[in-house]
Amino acid sequence: MSSAEEFDFADQLPRVAPLEPTAALKTINVAPCFRIEQAAAEPNVVDPVAMAFDADGRMFVIEMRGYSEDDGLVLGRVRLLEDTDDDGVYEKSTIYAEGLSWPTAIACTRGGVLVGAAPDIFFLKDEDGDGVADVRQVVFTGFGKSNVQGLLNTFLWGLDNRIHGATSSSGGVVKPVVDGTPQGDGVNLRGRDFAIDMASLTLSPTSGGAQHGMSFNDWGDKFVCSNSDHLQQVTYEDRYFARNPYLAPPSSRRSIAADGPQADVYRTSPVEAWRVIRTRLRAEKIVPGVVEGGGRPAGYFTGATGVTIFRGDAWPAEFQGNAIVGDVGSNLVHRKRLIPQGVLYSGQRIDEKSEFVSSSDIWFRPVQFSNAPDGSLYIADMYRETIEHPKSLPPMIKRHLDLTSGRDRGRIYRVTGENFERPATPKLSKMSAVELAALLDDSIAWRRESAARLLHERADLSAVPALQEMATSGSTPQGRIHALYALAGLMSLEEATLRAALSDAHPRVRQHAIRLSEPLAPTSPALRQNMLQLLGDEDPHVRYQLAFSLGEFPNAEKQAPLACVAAAAGDDPYVLAAIQSSVGSGAGALWSELAKAPQRSAGQRNLLLALTQQIGKQQRKADIAAVVATLPQLSQADAKLAQQVVKQVAAGGNAALTKQIAAAVDGDGAAMLQRIYDQAVGVVTNESAPLSARVAAAATLRFGPLDAELFAELLQPSQPLALQQAALQALAHSSENKAADLVLQRWSGMSPTLRQAAFQVLAANPTGIASLLSAVDAGEIRAADLDLNLLQTLKSLQSPEVQSRIDALAKSAGNSDRDAVVKSYREALELSGDVKRGETVFVKNCSSCHQLNGKGHPIGPNLAAMKNRGAEAILTNVLNPNLEVNPQYMSYVCLTTDGRALTGVIANETATSITLLQGENKSETILRIDIDELHSTGQSLMPQDLEKQIDPQAMADLLKYLLEQG
Repeated sequence: MSSAEEFDFADQLPRVAPLEPTAALKTINVAPCFRIEQAAAEPNVVDPVAMAFDADGRMFVIEMRGYSEDDGLVLGRVRLLEDTDDDGVYEKSTIYAEGLSWPTAIACTRGGVLVGAAPDIFFLKDEDGDGVADVRQVVFTGFGKSNVQGLLNTFLWGLDNRIHGATSSSGGVVKPVVDGTPQGDGVNLRGRDFAIDMASLTLSPTSGGAQHGMSFNDWGDKFVCSNSDHLQQVTYEDRYFARNPYLAPPSSRRSIAADGPQADVYRTSPVEAWRVIRTRLRAEKIVPGVVEGGGRPAGYFTGATGVTIFRGDAWPAEFQGNAIVGDVGSNLVHRKRLIPQGVLYSGQRIDEKSEFVSSSDIWFRPVQFSNAPDGSLYIADMYRETIEHPKSLPPMIKRHLDLTSGRDRGRIYRVTGENFERPATPKLSKMSAVELAALLDDSIAWRRESAARLLHERADLSAVPALQEMATSGSTPQGRIHALYALAGLMSLEEATLRAALSDAHPRVRQHAIRLSEPLAPTSPALRQNMLQLLGDEDPHVRYQLAFSLGEFPNAEKQAPLACVAAAAGDDPYVLAAIQSSVGSGAGALWSELAKAPQRSAGQRNLLLALTQQIGKQQRKADIAAVVATLPQLSQADAKLAQQVVKQVAAGGNAALTKQIAAAVDGDGAAMLQRIYDQAVGVVTNESAPLSARVAAAATLRFGPLDAELFAELLQPSQPLALQQAALQALAHSSENKAADLVLQRWSGMSPTLRQAAFQVLAANPTGIASLLSAVDAGEIRAADLDLNLLQTLKSLQSPEVQSRIDALAKSAGNSDRDAVVKSYREALELSGDVKRGETVFVKNCSSCHQLNGKGHPIGPNLAAMKNRGAEAILTNVLNPNLEVNPQYMSYVCLTTDGRALTGVIANETATSITLLQGENKSETILRIDIDELHSTGQSLMPQDLEKQIDPQAMADLLKYLLEQG
């Protein structure tokens, strides 16, 4: 066959017929002690992807009928379902609103519903009581919709009296809409989620940024998921780190599944024929695509969705708080028990070699879940023959599938304990404010949250006395927490109530009392004193919250308490980052407190150095004075740490400040800096010293005058790769012309990995790019050896004359013919390879970004599935890495305000920073205040010219090694 289009799989891809609702229910298995029931089915509901219950238990359902390619037909709807006889079956169905573009999220609020349908969020309301929305108002706009499986989703009421939502991978710059017109510059939500204050109709960024699904537990801890990372915890609130632009915190999302992000799943349905065929075509490199799971077409998480923490009373008590996640591709619902481990959890599988819910019907697609008014868990089953991103389906498979099949079907299920008796549905809309306050102590989370929402929306102050009593003497800690937040929402949370809550017997009540004390603490010494009494609290959540909330204390009072929290934090990166978030100002005083401590953990040393960096950037006189005053004491107690402090200041590039700090150690700053530099030279040139020590010392070389002879020696091919890279990183900070000359002189002998680092030296140098172009013109460097995409990205920083030269070079070079390169290497497929030699080739050329058999770094895709793809597919992937690039491994270029050009994969993004992951597992975190431009190259991080390093015989050896491993 001459092309992929000629493959005909018609006889291998028979259509699978749907089952009627009653028959489909019989195909579903549920774990022992549970039962599953149908609450609704077609024609009353179709394609449900989200649901929400109003104050009286009516269910509003999002119907995404336009999935996956028919957005242009605007088929999305909101359906209103009513259980008129309260028997658990929703027999009345009304189309509440229609004509929506890919709707995905809904929440009940203010007598109507908030609906997410990218790019917009709508407020819909039925004002005449006929079950059809009369009001249709766009309140926010700007959400991205580039990916049908990466749209905004999951609207939930939070403890903080706001509606929280998940942004997903399509991101967006979101603006409020007033009278039909978007307002202002908008909020950039790339990599983050959001929360909406319905009273003021304002939207704020929150931490998160996963794909589809989001949930809170009883204590406000947030959980999210992505297709192949099924259970993640969000570890902090974005707003705290936004206070300090000089801090780069750790990632807000942590994968917490004990069995790994892409854990095994145990489906009871047959694997779809198209999935089997697609995996084979990918493995044989007939079609592009990532081969996951070691080449298995199924049996692991690939479509995780709808993570929900169960918080009702319809299940046996031991399963309260379980994490529930669907896998739509495997027709099942998975669950995990959450085991506390400090401020994090570990999600541990409950059902061994089986799943909580599974169906033998491949049409069963559990996309979303909801804690219901009756205390049970509801499942939205989209019920589709095929549920897959259309772009991931090869044409020869796709033409035999009907991606609209199931548009007229859908089911909603209820999962309960086997002995559950369904209670009557309360009508919260008829309740008084005092009655709603009493519901905050209910065992069913939906009732608590709905009561809290109604109290906030009504703003009825008659509930305040009942809420005050609930806050201090409610029978459950959940009720006491809800009461505190309800009082805060009514602007009636008094200091006396907070002080009582700060001494509550339950640690999570104390934690939230600390958080809610933040507005009053700056003006109340007594309240601050109560908060400080919790410094020694045994619960990690209390101490973690205190680390954040101490930031609201007056500068003069927060330093010693923060140092106390640091002393108990050990090496916990989250607590230490929380501490630094609290000193957007006053970092010097905290630095002084930490420096006076008799001993420090490794984490506390890192905190002290991070504060040093902040102080060097802020350059506030009081902070500098505090460092200068305390540094001699630190130097006597820990000379090595004091020297690191000086190096950290020197890294900021302020020579005068560096000398001032250095002088604080021994009185002669210049002499001390010279000693530090001389020591570094001695270590870096000592071939018998540990490589790690030589690499670390190389960073110090940029603090002295550029020694061309020394750097020329460090860039010799005989030097270890890591040392050469460290030398190049040091050179990137030099503005001298000879830095660029050194790189160009060594260019021809550099590996592709080194050339990436070398290019950064040239990009940061005033004459570097011009000198590079001149070397190309002179024939000293081949144009094919350059990354033209990166060169184009840097063009805007160059003079008009250099910009023209870049354009001319790009035009003359054209697109390199990677197909011809691959063809020229086909002889490697016939050569006899050697595993041992292949291992050497791998370590030298591939291990900087790939890991196999414990060697290398896991930056790029996992190579364990390589042997399933075949030698020819591997050959193509090695020599033409940009043929298919998973967005997860897309390379970015970050241009910094000091002229550096950094490349890598974005591994983390927060309110104040991004982290780029580079070869050799090196990472660089850049504060947003230091970013000039950030661009995607559209290319893989993997070099495109490995044929310059690997000849056909070496390629044969590499193929042999890869095919016999894993």
